[in-house]
Amino acid sequence: MKTNPALRASHYVIASLFALLSLYPIVLMLLSSFKTNIDIFKNPIGLPKAWSMTAYKKLLDQLPYFDYFWNSLTVSVVSVTLILLSGSLASFYIARYPFRWNPALFFFFLLGMMIPVKLGIVPLFMLMKNLGLMNTVTSLILMYTAIGIPMSVLILTGFFRTLPKELEEAGRIDGCSDLRLLLSIVAPLMRPALGTVMIMNFITVWNDFFFPLIFIQDEVKKTIPVGMLTLFSEYSTDWSVLFAGLTLSSLPMIVLFAVSSRQFMDGMTAGAVK
Repeated sequence: MKTNPALRASHYVIASLFALLSLYPIVLMLLSSFKTNIDIFKNPIGLPKAWSMTAYKKLLDQLPYFDYFWNSLTVSVVSVTLILLSGSLASFYIARYPFRWNPALFFFFLLGMMIPVKLGIVPLFMLMKNLGLMNTVTSLILMYTAIGIPMSVLILTGFFRTLPKELEEAGRIDGCSDLRLLLSIVAPLMRPALGTVMIMNFITVWNDFFFPLIFIQDEVKKTIPVGMLTLFSEYSTDWSVLFAGLTLSSLPMIVLFAVSSRQFMDGMTAGAVK
């Protein structure tokens, strides 16, 4: 079936406009990080009059930015890893082992999406305090893992149910255990769903401001969103330094999306079963 050339051209134009609109804030942020405050206010959307790395130097001099960056990276990577492991195991069990309480167990996980976690911040604060986890990154990792598992179970369970059971049956005939079956046969086919879960949770954890503000007090243990708050003052804000910090903090997200976005489009199960 042939496509109308004019219609196809209009699709390219619309797609290009959406791409420009999406990239414009990122480009503006990058350009602003090379400007001075005066240049930002006089020429907010233009190129810098003189390209300068002064804002980046000020950022590293004024703040323990690498401590913030390392804390955010540690919390994000560990939390997402635990979410993927826990969500995969729970989803595989729910999708492939029918039993009497299967629907109730699945609904139990979905309850985590229905109840706003922030409404329980006072008992959560007391719990972390009683456990001796206040002012530690462990408290953040536990919180983000618990918050991310329900959505992960929902996505992965639905994807598990679409996979052909013949592949698992073939693995069992070859002597695979349940764990070996999950890791060697099912997990590679789950890469699109796992990539989706990874990106969604990494973005949520990396950009979260609320829980680090509540649970972390020491300056060197703060994450990037809370640490950058010190750049705002009551009377003035150094916007060039702020944009420099935002540019550096956005780099992991850009790299992650560039590496993992392919998983959204690849059909890993295409042609697996004849």
